[in-house]
Amino acid sequence: MAEPNARLLLEDVSTTYLSDSLRLPVLDKVSLRVGEGEFVSLLGPSGSGKSTLLKIAAGLLKPDAGRIFLNGAEVSGRAAKVGYMPQQDLLFPWKTLLQNGALPLLAAGAGKKEARSRVSELLPVFGLEGFEGYYPRQLSGGMRQRAALLRTVLIESGLMLLDEPFAALDALTREKLQEWLLGILSRFKRSVLFVTHSIDEAIYLSDRVYMISDRPGKIVQELSIELPRPRSRTVVTAPRFMAYKELLMGSLDLH
Repeated sequence: MAEPNARLLLEDVSTTYLSDSLRLPVLDKVSLRVGEGEFVSLLGPSGSGKSTLLKIAAGLLKPDAGRIFLNGAEVSGRAAKVGYMPQQDLLFPWKTLLQNGALPLLAAGAGKKEARSRVSELLPVFGLEGFEGYYPRQLSGGMRQRAALLRTVLIESGLMLLDEPFAALDALTREKLQEWLLGILSRFKRSVLFVTHSIDEAIYLSDRVYMISDRPGKIVQELSIELPRPRSRTVVTAPRFMAYKELLMGSLDLH
């Protein structure tokens, strides 16, 4: 039965891939939850099924077994109304930043003028003011990710599924965008399931962290992150941060 205050709940989700008539187990009875307004990271090695799990949560893939609940209602195997951001920004190269940002609003039935006006209002919040007419090829990697997240935020859903959105960025840009993301979420109040393979990133951003094992992925640890918010970059040197890191590194080594 779904938890009444869970924004997202996955129960015993399992799935396999078929390749040349061979069955490749990917996920093994994975259960997790994301509470209202909670930031939860799914942490694990490459190839452990993290992205597959996110697609299942979004209703883009149907699991072989298990159930998915969104806001208390079962949505297993059906497209769910969530803000889903894959690893690549998927901005349309032939559309300007403003046009890309307006797409979710247009899809929801807003008029073109209304959609563009709303995007324009938010551009300063996302550090993109003055770049309305730029095409994706003219933007830096960090700006493209901010534009993609703007588009994700504009999807009218209380849940965002973010698949390693900063993985392709250099270390300094990645750190800046982590801090920026926390600021954005303090304003827009979304629940988040965030996929990453960075232990530091998971601890810095999250309220809770799930560690998933190598394939077939299964949850091997759940860790609550009791660090005060708002967080600053200095927290990464705090003894409690280092203790969390040691726990997660030990779990990763063991599995």
